[in-house]
Amino acid sequence: METVSFTKMSDGTTEEYEFLAKHEAEFVANLPNRIMNALEGLRNSLSGYKIDRLEHSLQTATRAERDGADVDWIVSALIHDIGDDLAPLNHDSLAANILRPYVREECAWVVQHHGIFQYKYYADKIGLDPDAREKFKDNPHYDAAVKFCERWDQKSFDPDYETLDLEHFRPMVEKVFGREAWTA
Repeated sequence: METVSFTKMSDGTTEEYEFLAKHEAEFVANLPNRIMNALEGLRNSLSGYKIDRLEHSLQTATRAERDGADVDWIVSALIHDIGDDLAPLNHDSLAANILRPYVREECAWVVQHHGIFQYKYYADKIGLDPDAREKFKDNPHYDAAVKFCERWDQKSFDPDYETLDLEHFRPMVEKVFGREAWTA
């Protein structure tokens, strides 16, 4: 069988769904490569900064690694802005949803909310509330989000920072996205 015969899901047979499950497993196994390709695509993303979005992502992950973070945090830092191209107004939610099946909830929550936590550094300059993140002050992941932004994300726009290259992070991406989903 090269393709299923049905045109409505309700008409599919057990054999066809077993066939599709095999294809899906192969597709899921290739996720680390698609993540790496998507990161590479950030080279041509949002402009105006001194560095491109890939370099920003690499700097954020490099800082996390040099700060002693574990692999979940390093990979979360690496892909925290992966959604910039397709979801510029909610890139953080897109990145968090990519991560969520593979990392602990703390990391996914921080990535999902890092945009509003970053307001602390610039919102007053554009007429927004720099303390907007305070609405999350009772969340158990609040301090982790403050740390993520302060120590890794907000300072990673430096063209002179000695940043590790994308291939350095490949084994970590493969480890995290090679896990069985929803077991972290």
